[in-house]
Amino acid sequence: MEAVADFTIEQTPAGGAVRLRGDWTSAGLGRAGDRLATALKAFTGPSKVVSAAPVFDLADLGRFDTAGALSLSLALTQAGLERDAPGLAQRPDVERLMAFVGQSLQAQEKTVAVQRINPAYAVLVRLGEAVAHIGTEIYLTFIFYGRLMATLGRCLANPRRLRLAPIVSLMERAGLDALPIVAATNFFVGATLGFLGDDLLQQFGAQIYSVELIGIGVLREFAVLITAVILAGRSASSFAAELGAMKMNQEVDAMEVMGVDAFDALVLPRFIAMMTMMPLLTFVAMIAGLLGGMAVTWAVVGLAPPFFLQRLVDNVGVNQFWIGMVQAPVMAVVIASIGCRQGLEVGGDVEQLGRRVTTAVVQAIFAIIMIDAAFALLFMEIGQ
Repeated sequence: MEAVADFTIEQTPAGGAVRLRGDWTSAGLGRAGDRLATALKAFTGPSKVVSAAPVFDLADLGRFDTAGALSLSLALTQAGLERDAPGLAQRPDVERLMAFVGQSLQAQEKTVAVQRINPAYAVLVRLGEAVAHIGTEIYLTFIFYGRLMATLGRCLANPRRLRLAPIVSLMERAGLDALPIVAATNFFVGATLGFLGDDLLQQFGAQIYSVELIGIGVLREFAVLITAVILAGRSASSFAAELGAMKMNQEVDAMEVMGVDAFDALVLPRFIAMMTMMPLLTFVAMIAGLLGGMAVTWAVVGLAPPFFLQRLVDNVGVNQFWIGMVQAPVMAVVIASIGCRQGLEVGGDVEQLGRRVTTAVVQAIFAIIMIDAAFALLFMEIGQ
């Protein structure tokens, strides 16, 4: 049962003595902080009862948490006293919590002061912090990839380190379970391309070329791009949530204590599963997109499926297929690594878990778009 927080202030020959009693915690604090601030002002205010800062006596103090530290810090600040008042070092836990809360209050006071002095300068400070955060993220990403490559190298040197059971399970969850949504989405993307191609090309009497538009668009760009975006929202978020929950429950720390490498047990199986299933999903997406486009051209333009397939083989060719397939493994690496890294960065609270899952999805989609643009420029330069 919580003991209600209380205090007494006595005048001594050396100044004043503040004796804290009870539990200065979120449950037992009550209004003790406000009452302490008022009492301290009577000792140190304009009508000073004592000239020296009061000394704290913690002999009767029970439990103490951050709520108590914040309340005590605010009371000292309102009374015009330093947060490291004499006597608070009697208990190491009180001293540590007061220092921690004091640093947070100083940072907040500095931010408020900057905003009051010059709002434009405050904007520059926020911009600088954002740039520094981006630099830190890039640095940590390189560290993650380095450790992942080292783990992959160890497994290639000793294949018995691979955990086949979780790899197969993750291939099913991240790959096979995503087949329906990937196929359905790409079918409608191909159908949309067919409608757009028919509507645009009929103005020039060139509706027959809608076959090439659908084939190149689906094989070269849309199949791998749409599949990667779906997996970014589906698998990257799942990886981040799973590993983040394990971090919150200290399961990852327990694995490290038992001598199990978290990258061997958690990251590498997800990496291999995504690398294996992404090309398969991309292939299914291509077939579904072509079927959607073929259905529309058959129904709207009147081009029979054999004619559609023949023009596809003659005028589109297999190069467009391989251009799309080459991008699939790179997308898989990005999706798996971002999801796993954000999951391993989760701290000990649910708010961080939600923030990291959101960051994983946003970063994965952004990286997918950037990689797709880079591949488009690369293939243009080499004439493909």
